[in-house]
Formats: sequence, structure tokens, C-alpha cells
Amino acid sequence: MKNRAKIEVILDDRYAEPRIVIYANERTDRIDSIIEAIEKASENEYPRIAVMKENDVVLLPQREIVRVHTEGRRVVLETDKESYHVSRTLSAMEELLNKDRFIRISQSEIINLYKVKRFEFRMVGTVGIEFENGVKTWAARSRVKAIKQVLNRNIG
Repeated sequence: MKNRAKIEVILDDRYAEPRIVIYANERTDRIDSIIEAIEKASENEYPRIAVMKENDVVLLPQREIVRVHTEGRRVVLETDKESYHVSRTLSAMEELLNKDRFIRISQSEIINLYKVKRFEFRMVGTVGIEFENGVKTWAARSRVKAIKQVLNRNIG
């Protein structure tokens, strides 16, 4: 069966939580499907987020969130396709979101690390962030050290 993914399980006492690594020569729809299946299997730990869409309440899986930010006095949650208003504060959202996936990059924004296409580190100490959907944003200088720590932890 040529098209099947090769799965290897290594038991190691150094890991309290499962760590999943996918090796491939490029990111494809098949890889995204595998990631989505793994996330669905572990979704119970992280509740869906209730958001407002017109007069309805929609429950969104956290994996669909690109970023959460403030616009004026309102908290907005963005996915690849739509923006929603949330009745929680940004701090309450930060507590609710999966800490391995989301990081606060400024006083007014939290991002999904899994939706980032690239980080652009500037000489002046700022960080530009581009998401897979083309949206760009900037991290506060005060958050650059925390971002680098998260990236080093996830890369290393």
C-alpha cells in the first residue's frame, strides 16, 4: 500500500505528553488532513469557542482560529473565512485558548502559531507576522522575547 503514511510510535519517559512530528517533502492537503484528524482526536481538552454570527451563536474549534484581537472596545475572532465578535475579554480568551497553539503578541492580539506562514525579525527589534491567509500583523517589542522562546521550544 504505497499511499499509506508510515507511523512509528516511540515510547520515551522524557515525554509526559505525546509529541507528534510529521516528516514530508512539502505541505499538502493530505498532511493537513492528518493534522486535522490528530487535532480532532485531542479536541476534548480544548473547548470550542462560542462566537456571534448575526443573531446566532456558533461553536468554533480552536484549530480554525487565525487570531483574536480588539477593534475598538470589541473582541474579534478571525478564521480563514470570517470574522466573529466574542463576548469575552481578550484576557479571558487567552485563558481559554490552548497555550501550545496560541500566544499573545501584543496588548490587543493573540495569534494561532499553527496559522503563521512566517515571522520576519527586524534589526530594530520588531517582528512582522504573516499568516497563511495573507493577513499581516506586528508583535509588540515587549513580546519579542516570549515569541523567540516559543519558536525555539517548537523548533528545537
